[in-house]
Amino acid sequence: MVDALASRLALRKPRSSAAFVAHSLLVDSAVELELRRLIFDRLAEIVAEHGVVTRSELEALQVGGETRRIIDRSRGIWNPNSMLATLSVISNPAGPYADTDIGESLFAYDYRSGSTDGDNKKMRRAYELGLPIILLRTIRPGVFVPVFPVYVVKDDFDNRQFVLALDESLRFVSDPLHLKPIEREYAIRAIKQRLHQPEFRGRVMVAYDQRCTVCALKHGRLLDAAHIIGDDKPHGVPVVNNGLSMCKIHHAAYDANLLGITPDHVVRINSALMQELDGPMLRHGLQEMNGRPITLPKRVADRPSQERLAERFAEFEAAS
Repeated sequence: MVDALASRLALRKPRSSAAFVAHSLLVDSAVELELRRLIFDRLAEIVAEHGVVTRSELEALQVGGETRRIIDRSRGIWNPNSMLATLSVISNPAGPYADTDIGESLFAYDYRSGSTDGDNKKMRRAYELGLPIILLRTIRPGVFVPVFPVYVVKDDFDNRQFVLALDESLRFVSDPLHLKPIEREYAIRAIKQRLHQPEFRGRVMVAYDQRCTVCALKHGRLLDAAHIIGDDKPHGVPVVNNGLSMCKIHHAAYDANLLGITPDHVVRINSALMQELDGPMLRHGLQEMNGRPITLPKRVADRPSQERLAERFAEFEAAS
């Protein structure tokens, strides 16, 4: 597919030398954009199943019948020789750089130390050519949540950082560091949906070993990260001990207060639902879960907060 695109574009040859250079860059950019989209599609498949991607997968990603490296061996930025611009950057909350959200809207990625050029040169090229990159958020050593496509929307030389937008529509704002109210509102939603929610799901799925805490289903595409305290509340923060790995039916039942979990980790089903007669899904999927202990993460720090479970279980009881 990528080779076919390159062949079609190469047929349109311009006459002047300056136009030829511009045309060559256009061809290279279009071909590279298509390759990046193929990489994104493959990453999306992995994340849908596992919530995260490992370093070993990124070092040898199978894309269109070829093996491609998506991460640098030792540095936080990957600038493949065969590509015009940066392909991926790592953001580690525990690392030495001050990568962070900007005003809860955009994302700042610090220059690599030591120079304004060097590794930063291809990052600047991604900005100039409008090529999307991958933001790899570190969950654990060697485990990442990939966020893509991400666009470099400003080269903030004074603060030695690049400003990244997590949504394509934010590429064209007039001043990324000073958003208009409507732009800011949209950007806040984008960073929540594109960064915080996938990261929350990844952390929770890793903690629960990619299985439903209620029924132990391990089919990743059918698993969600459910909030104990909803993210519509101030204390409904996206941290692992405020999360539960649930299959979609149990997540929906939990959100509807048809399923509750006690502070001592026991499943309870709404009493009215227990009296209903229906097909095998109700009987095996919900009614038989009543009184069953949930599966807990191995790491104590990842286990659900008993205080949060108690607060949420009180809501379940009130609804019942």
